[in-house]
Amino acid sequence: MWILRYALFMTIVYCPYLACGSIFGFGPVNQKPLTLANDGGTREQRRPNIVFILTDDQDLHMNSLDYMPFVQKHLIDRGTFFRRHFCTTALCCPSRVTLWTGKAAHNTNVTNVTPPYGGYPKFVSQGLNDKYLPVWLQESGYNTYYTGKLFNAHSVDNYDSPYAAGWTASDFLLDPFTYSYLNSTYQRNQDPPLSFEGQHSVDVLAEKAFGLLDEAFESGKPFFLGVAPVSPHANLWSPAFKDGNHSDLEDIDFSPPVPAKRHAKLFEGAKVPRTENFNPDKPSGAGWIRNLPKQTQETVDYNDHFYVQRLRTLQSVDEIVNSLVSRLEDLGVLENTYIVYTTDNGYHIGQHRMQPAKQCSFEEDINIPLIVRGPGVPEKFSSDIITTHTDLAPTLLEIAGAPLRGDFDGLAIPLTEDGLVQAGEIRHEHVTVEHWGFASNEGQVLDSYPRLHTNNTYKALRVISKTYNLHYQVWCNGDHELHDLTEDPGQMINLLHPDERAPEMIAGAPLDKVVARLDSLLFVLKSCKAETCIHPWRALHPAGNVGSLRDALSPHLDSFYKDRSKRIEFDRCEMGFILDAEGPQFEHDGLFSSFDPKWHEWT
Repeated sequence: MWILRYALFMTIVYCPYLACGSIFGFGPVNQKPLTLANDGGTREQRRPNIVFILTDDQDLHMNSLDYMPFVQKHLIDRGTFFRRHFCTTALCCPSRVTLWTGKAAHNTNVTNVTPPYGGYPKFVSQGLNDKYLPVWLQESGYNTYYTGKLFNAHSVDNYDSPYAAGWTASDFLLDPFTYSYLNSTYQRNQDPPLSFEGQHSVDVLAEKAFGLLDEAFESGKPFFLGVAPVSPHANLWSPAFKDGNHSDLEDIDFSPPVPAKRHAKLFEGAKVPRTENFNPDKPSGAGWIRNLPKQTQETVDYNDHFYVQRLRTLQSVDEIVNSLVSRLEDLGVLENTYIVYTTDNGYHIGQHRMQPAKQCSFEEDINIPLIVRGPGVPEKFSSDIITTHTDLAPTLLEIAGAPLRGDFDGLAIPLTEDGLVQAGEIRHEHVTVEHWGFASNEGQVLDSYPRLHTNNTYKALRVISKTYNLHYQVWCNGDHELHDLTEDPGQMINLLHPDERAPEMIAGAPLDKVVARLDSLLFVLKSCKAETCIHPWRALHPAGNVGSLRDALSPHLDSFYKDRSKRIEFDRCEMGFILDAEGPQFEHDGLFSSFDPKWHEWT
């Protein structure tokens, strides 16, 4: 009912403005679309444009998309929704670097949000500033534009050391003001940063996005436009920020996101969905998560408020989607434009007794929105193929008709109905998930729940098919997790924990045999590169007769996995990617303790 009322409200209030291409009236009112008829036939009509909308910490499993009527109208109803899309690191900066480079975090070495293990300085120091999507698109003849958050630790101090490469025009949201909804700082092209104190950050971004869209269109070249609002990330503030200085994470005040005034009273009474894993009576998971106490009613009430504030801040994003679509239509290029909508990572609030945050490998944190609309993309279509953020750079290059790189860890996503149907039969079934360092608490700090849990380093794996749905994780301290999401969609029962009663069979096979296969698969994926990340079973079985967990469970391979394989392990827990802490690596150490002359018989 809230959604219907709000959609009606938006239609009544803002429709008079939509003829101008924006609910705020940005852009020239009387500008005529530049077409082949009025530009002398010079516009490159056959190469599609790309508009890429990237939100910050948006959930899928707490139903945030249900509160975005314009996303529903313009994207979900007019495009394809990828229900099994995953980030591979549930943390802002590593995930964004993976998205723009097509490489997993263990191959970018950007594994945290700030130096020495992450952030914009780490992105630069790893030589990635000339090896990511906008550079490749420009080399292919595209103009590229971007506004909003690019990376964490991209700041008022280092924005020009060096400038982010690959952008025809840009207007970046900079630290330490990135998460201050009412005190943002943006930096356009090579101009000095400019403060927008007192204005809502997402409204400022909206104006900039519409201006860049007009600029992109007027250039007459095919274009890529990235729009990256901060919503619905938590609001962050520290007294040090006032003077443009940074602050230690434990000294920063985290609070619920701040909506624009026009949205401040929406969705009264909305609550975090009371799923089976919401503030449960029994503990779950492993590591620090299993030791969490049940939340008090006071904490639950605060977290419900945090949740509704997220929904409210997303309304500004929803308006941007509506205005971008309207403007593209006014310019006559909507039908030749792909619109991609996604987020960097998911979010949890109360699930498994956790405070608001991300950084875990539960579904709430890694299974995230991905919607694509564009030429040839099926409308009102939902796909269950497995896709990840490593797939987005190759997908966008393929849309642009640009050459793909041989070192991508991901695979281009099909965007036609025939391609999607075929992928449902032949595409891989796995997702690699990894994380290093701390887990944050973006809600209330409690005696039982500090701002940071410092031991949150792990490698994890999702394997999904028509007959099984599994989550396997190995922590740096040696803890293990296995969840059967077919029987336990809330991931409440860790089948490898001594307090749980594990079944003898899972996925149609004995439990120990399934674990042995999953462990070997994760051992390959934890250090994989390029093709091995896409087809890891081929590394285990070069003969090519194993392409899935189901194939690997063949009884004739039991001895192969029981006697010959190494187990995944860490040498120690670290705050970032340090190779000598990562334990044995498949590329360096191999899966097997010694060469077997009868290799062909095992594989």
